[in-house]
Amino acid sequence: MNKSDFYYDLPQSLIAQKPVEPRDSSRLLVVDRHSGALQHRHFRDIGDYLHQGDVLVINNTRVIPARLIGEAEGGRAAEVLLLKRLDYTRWECICKPAKKLKIGMVIEFSPQLSCTVESIGESGIRVMRFAFEGVFEDILDSVGNMPLPPYITETLEDKERYQTVYSKVDGSAAAPTAGLHFTPQLLASLKNKGVEVTEVLLHVGLSTFRPVKTEKIEEHKMHTEYYEVGQDAAESINLAKAEGRRVICVGTTSVRTLESVADDNGRVAAGSGTTDIFIYPPYKFKITDGIITNFHLPESTLIMLVAAFAGRENTLAAYKAAVDNGYRFFSFGDVTLFI
Repeated sequence: MNKSDFYYDLPQSLIAQKPVEPRDSSRLLVVDRHSGALQHRHFRDIGDYLHQGDVLVINNTRVIPARLIGEAEGGRAAEVLLLKRLDYTRWECICKPAKKLKIGMVIEFSPQLSCTVESIGESGIRVMRFAFEGVFEDILDSVGNMPLPPYITETLEDKERYQTVYSKVDGSAAAPTAGLHFTPQLLASLKNKGVEVTEVLLHVGLSTFRPVKTEKIEEHKMHTEYYEVGQDAAESINLAKAEGRRVICVGTTSVRTLESVADDNGRVAAGSGTTDIFIYPPYKFKITDGIITNFHLPESTLIMLVAAFAGRENTLAAYKAAVDNGYRFFSFGDVTLFI
């Protein structure tokens, strides 16, 4: 398939700059992936579509203040985005201005924090070695900024609004944005209804930021991202599948995690590791019965994943309806349920 097969027109005015309050007041577009039928609701109504016995899979990763602004040698401004920790002092990073940051160059962020370009890898990813005085995480909290996507140009006053209410494990360079719509009260009401909520982990990295540059999508290579699936989660999901109950994934990160660890018989294995799974039509899903997800960029790997689940025509028709009805798009935007 071609990248252009996943293009749609989006007015700039529909790109959400700020989250709505409260979280669950965002609009919800419900899409029947078999018929293409649409329903326009609000996210607080999600319980109308989740049944007793459903397993709702959430990603409990937490975004770190991964965007660092500093000064390179010669007084040049430099920006470093932390993607993946390699060891105690080394990280894979995206840097700006990339071409001018050569191996051996030092960037100063504060009196307590600096880094040196150690190597340059595929797609311009740099390995940076950090020098710091004190606890790295504490310094990052004081020096770093939330890594908001470039299409968000307004300042985020409350950093917690770029975290899910169930975030636990530091490590992501971007939020699993489908989860931003949940409130503690909404989760409690779903559990009271008999919906089983289980957690997995995938630290969001370069795959979120990296556009598809090849026209033939099969030639696109995903970057690896770290995941964990605990024994309790694996058992919960496997039992649900064995009993014919549905597994509903919150976000494409949860989908990619489960589809990475599932075997050909549709069973999930507990464990941890890295995944570079790229899901696009005509992928056959092993675990996923429904997806709660935000609206994604045209020609992105994420809209391709949704199209693999719901069909390209249904997906693009739903996106057109969302545009026509003034839905808000991307990270702080509205949300879809494909089921």
